[in-house]
Amino acid sequence: MGTGGTIAGLGDAQGGGVGYQAGQLGVAQLLQPIADQAVPQGWSLELEQVAQLDSKDMDVTVWLQLAKACQRWLLQPEVAGVVITHGTDTLEETAWFLQCVLQPAKPVVLTCAMRPATALSADGPANLRDALACTAQGRAGVWAVAAGEVHSAQQVHKAHPYRVHAFTSGEAGPAGWVEEGRVRWVGGSEATLPCAAAWTEWPVADAWPWVEIVTSTAGARPAAVDALVAAGVQGLVVACTGNGSVHQALQQALQRAQDRGVRVWRSTRCEHGRIVLAQGEEDPLVSPLSPLKARISLMLELLQQAHQA
Repeated sequence: MGTGGTIAGLGDAQGGGVGYQAGQLGVAQLLQPIADQAVPQGWSLELEQVAQLDSKDMDVTVWLQLAKACQRWLLQPEVAGVVITHGTDTLEETAWFLQCVLQPAKPVVLTCAMRPATALSADGPANLRDALACTAQGRAGVWAVAAGEVHSAQQVHKAHPYRVHAFTSGEAGPAGWVEEGRVRWVGGSEATLPCAAAWTEWPVADAWPWVEIVTSTAGARPAAVDALVAAGVQGLVVACTGNGSVHQALQQALQRAQDRGVRVWRSTRCEHGRIVLAQGEEDPLVSPLSPLKARISLMLELLQQAHQA
């Protein structure tokens, strides 16, 4: 399934890696140059263009279209898995969203490119080939494949704005590597920690709760939190400094937000690791996820609570 992104981008005739327009080629065009070599023997492909956009503009509407399309294909017994071409900018968010709402018993593999299709060093064809190989392995869950590495939906994040090797799973490391058309999995790799129950009903995009990320920084000002609460925000994820600390100027504003019914979660803005609580301490408002993925999980939790009310 195609959604656009740099992998489907076109640039100038010089073959450069920047200054291109994303989301110009359809998924059928992406597959055409590699189909003979990339499709595992005995397998066939069905193609669907779900969207055609630069992933910086990804939104809930497209997420819902993509989730519904995945669900429709995955329910068919003869379908072994789904490959999705996606932009790099929000791939980690889409991967986590799909893992949470689908919790698939078959592989759903997202892939991408850091160079447009017209670049001299285009990485899209190899990434798409590797994604097909990963799907053929049949390991359940949502995965991201790029630069020869397989990453879980929970751990993957974009760590570099330009290099081809742009994705990482931080201290967890890759879940596997694609080598000559085969995946070498790290022992015991799982797609993700458990989520809430998979979704069977899909509310329209306008019904989704509004959740924002607030970053605790030097010189942080509480007015930002107050403005969001006044505008009707329903949830906040605080990207905390270090091991979950929050600037004192934000603390009272966050408490005011909670007093007005806004859900507030904490995550760390550090690239590696998660907030570690003292022995015996429990805090349900501390998320082990990155701020970006914690925001998605909080949106889904608020949505589920509203549905059950």
